[in-house]
Amino acid sequence: MSTETMTSRERVLSALSHQPSDRVPIDLGGNQTGIHKFAYQALVEHLGLDEKIEIMDAVQQLARPSEAVLERLRVDTRYVHAGAAADFNGEIVTAERDGRTWHDLTDEFGVRWSMPDENPLYMDITLHPLADATIDDLDDYPFPSGGDPGRFAGLRDRALAIRNDTPYAVVSGISGVVYEICWYMRGLERWFMDMIEQPEFCEALLDQTLRFWLDWFDAFLDEVGDVVDVIMIGDDLAGQGGPLFQPEFYRRVVKPRQKRLVQSIKPRTSAKIWYHTCGACRTYIPDLLDNGIDILNPVQISAANMAPAELKAEFGDRLSFWGGAIDTQHVLPAADTETVREHVRKSMEAFKPGGGYVFNNVHNIQAGVPAENVLAMYDAAYDFGFYA
Repeated sequence: MSTETMTSRERVLSALSHQPSDRVPIDLGGNQTGIHKFAYQALVEHLGLDEKIEIMDAVQQLARPSEAVLERLRVDTRYVHAGAAADFNGEIVTAERDGRTWHDLTDEFGVRWSMPDENPLYMDITLHPLADATIDDLDDYPFPSGGDPGRFAGLRDRALAIRNDTPYAVVSGISGVVYEICWYMRGLERWFMDMIEQPEFCEALLDQTLRFWLDWFDAFLDEVGDVVDVIMIGDDLAGQGGPLFQPEFYRRVVKPRQKRLVQSIKPRTSAKIWYHTCGACRTYIPDLLDNGIDILNPVQISAANMAPAELKAEFGDRLSFWGGAIDTQHVLPAADTETVREHVRKSMEAFKPGGGYVFNNVHNIQAGVPAENVLAMYDAAYDFGFYA
């Protein structure tokens, strides 16, 4: 029987440095690597735990896993999140529209996210505040302040508590969303038309979101740049079959701004930079490496050209993979536990040689995934994750 010889933090840092470790690190609990409230409810009931479920991400309706669950799943990470601006009211309100009851959240950028009362799975955008804006309107729009001190109140104490009082790696919440916020504010169809009709509008709006995140990270790194082990940033660039928009536009307009952000972070911390994009993103991996990222998430292995062994062979010496555990569209929700274990075993076989791998589901564990399959996935990660 293999035994552990490292602390969780040592294990994560070794893996992300492509160094030998005792076993593959295991993760759960982030905004892009978490678990839906309904799946979590089923899991805690299956485990016989009596817990009040806390929502950590209202839009995705993700639960905040308890310490008991994290320990049962042998998770090696713990998350620390910055907050909202001091004067931001993030209250979810109830509204009646079109004969339906909605739960609405308006974020700091003025985007309204809504969840129908009769089907409370997650929130979708129901108001794009810049849908009809001109480029001149951007100068007068009340963009939030990234460096508002209220965001970071107590952050250092929370991060140090993990670093000093636990054996776990310290991981940030998701941040650095330079691109996606733009289409949230504009509307996806209108934004895609802007790419063709008025790319200067896209650049002007991207400059606003970049400024927000540069200011945000300036304050964040002042607080915990010496404490966090992994910093999570990301923008979805791809869908199931390939890029969501022309790679030429990405490389000419989006990439320089993403790169500026990453390069502003790296000199101020030893933390590894984790980048999230769903979908068939293989064509963008060289660009992301050029930007300076260290880790790719969620590694959607069911998408086109995302076979684990091929990704590892082509990029594994320069890139760590975080996720990629199993086909979450077809296997994890519907297969039996033995099939789940076999998929995990094959993913481990492909990703774990030489380090550079942190185990997790592909994105969030969604509502309807049986608790038995969640446990089978995590137990298989532990059983097949040892290097000796």
